Amino acid sequence: MKKLVLIGGGHSHAIALKQWGINPLSDVKLTLITNVIKTPYSGMLPGYIAGFYSFDQCHINLQSLAQFSQAQFVLDQAINLDLENNIVICKNQASIPFDLLSIDIGSTPTTVTIPGATQYTIPLKPISEFLQYWHQLIDEIQQNYQQKIRLAIVGGGAGGVELAFNIHSRLTQIYQQANQPLNNIELHLIYQGKRLLADRPISLSQKVENLLRNRQIKLHFNETVSQIDQSQNQGKKIHCQSGFTLECDRIFWVTQASASPWVKKTELATDEKGFILVNHYLQSISHPQVFAAGDIATMVNNPRPKAGVFAVRQGQPLLNNLKRSLQDQPLKPFIPQQEFLILIGTGDQKAIASKGKLNLGSSSLLWRWKDYIDQKFMKQFPC
Repeated sequence: MKKLVLIGGGHSHAIALKQWGINPLSDVKLTLITNVIKTPYSGMLPGYIAGFYSFDQCHINLQSLAQFSQAQFVLDQAINLDLENNIVICKNQASIPFDLLSIDIGSTPTTVTIPGATQYTIPLKPISEFLQYWHQLIDEIQQNYQQKIRLAIVGGGAGGVELAFNIHSRLTQIYQQANQPLNNIELHLIYQGKRLLADRPISLSQKVENLLRNRQIKLHFNETVSQIDQSQNQGKKIHCQSGFTLECDRIFWVTQASASPWVKKTELATDEKGFILVNHYLQSISHPQVFAAGDIATMVNNPRPKAGVFAVRQGQPLLNNLKRSLQDQPLKPFIPQQEFLILIGTGDQKAIASKGKLNLGSSSLLWRWKDYIDQKFMKQFPC
């Protein structure tokens, strides 16, 4: 019996597991290795932060999904690979052998090059760890409404922008319900570029910047963070190359993605950021017995941004090629689309849509569309 092992419960693997459960290969033992039981769906994370969704509404139960797909569920963390003997080395449990391996473990924001960033900031990814800090922050605020809260977000891409909108929305709700002044909320967004969403049309940047300013969110452009340390009052202090400094209570780090450090210890071919290089079959260019998808993978011939839309679209092609490989059949290429739609929730049950040169909103109709897409995606998985 052949052994197929999946490391990580990212969006591509979630889809692959669901489809495997519907149509499995009888002569294959399937194993899922993951360090979480419930994994968040990134598309609904901003809505969860704003308070629009419950925890279960926006989390995929990987243990239930493994049971549905008749996979062995291993709650552990992969820390290395022995690619000569085809073995996954785990942190706590015995090593797990494989004939075919797939990796979908997401990414983390790059912090290691900035002194103090690893110690004093809260990275958006892994999302499950970010949410622990978020819940702790909400608890602290609800226990002391009178204290001013000063927050900073570093990063001006779609992730940083949407986080700013939805954090502001949730904190506004909390302070209003407690009859506390809204000027107790101080929220900053720091970005090294001259405009937000720099990879999108300038008209979208202007629209988003106006909405953020209307909510009294302070924008700081052309600021490159050079160091973060602890201030005298036990808060955090951001230092920028320009000389600009900012004291705050929490710093959320939403910058460019990097790969999990353990991947670099393997013999897999990676790019300069440590992401696994794959061909158009989603197969490692150095080790054909290994596949990768989602943020952890970089397609050599068709590089794309690290965005959830690509992870979702890779799920079925990944599964198809895993099955073909197990059955010694020719693999089929996956070519991702050039342009992709983003829907940015603005924290008020409205959204902005952007694709190519076109952008629409913000509007409640677009939010309902986004909500429909997200809810439909989640309903395919067992609770």
